[in-house]
Formats: sequence, C-alpha cells, structure tokens
Amino acid sequence: MRFILSLLAIGGAAYALTRKAGRSASGNAAYADGQPRKAHDDVRDAGPDAMRDPPSGRWSEVDQASDQSFPASDPPGNY
Repeated sequence: MRFILSLLAIGGAAYALTRKAGRSASGNAAYADGQPRKAHDDVRDAGPDAMRDPPSGRWSEVDQASDQSFPASDPPGNY
C-alpha cells in the first residue's frame, strides 16, 4: 500500500511539473511577433513571415499550400 501511494505521489508531482513547464511566458513558440498568443488553440497566419523561425530553404508553392491548409484534414486542392 505504501508503495502504491509513493507511486501516486511521484506521478502526481511529475504531472504537475510537466503541466507547469508546458506554459511558457512567451506564448506559442512557433508564432512570430504580432501573431495571436491568447490560447493554446490559436491559429497563426500562413507563410514563413508568420513563423518565429522561418525555414532556411526556399519556400515553394507546395509549402505555402500545405501551410494554408493546416489544421484542416483535407489536402489543398491546387495540385
């Protein structure tokens, strides 16, 4: 019984720490300055200008279409 209570206490502490660590003061990490940061389910604008860390390579039309379709489940229709 003592072992089970110890495991529950460790699990609860680990859960609390991971929940607290998941919240950063800077908001959503993938968002550039000026993008919405009010909640975890905000949707940023599409394109590399709206990313905090833009891609280092060339941004193609396929990349743009894919980024614009997120988080939709359907693929872009302009292929």
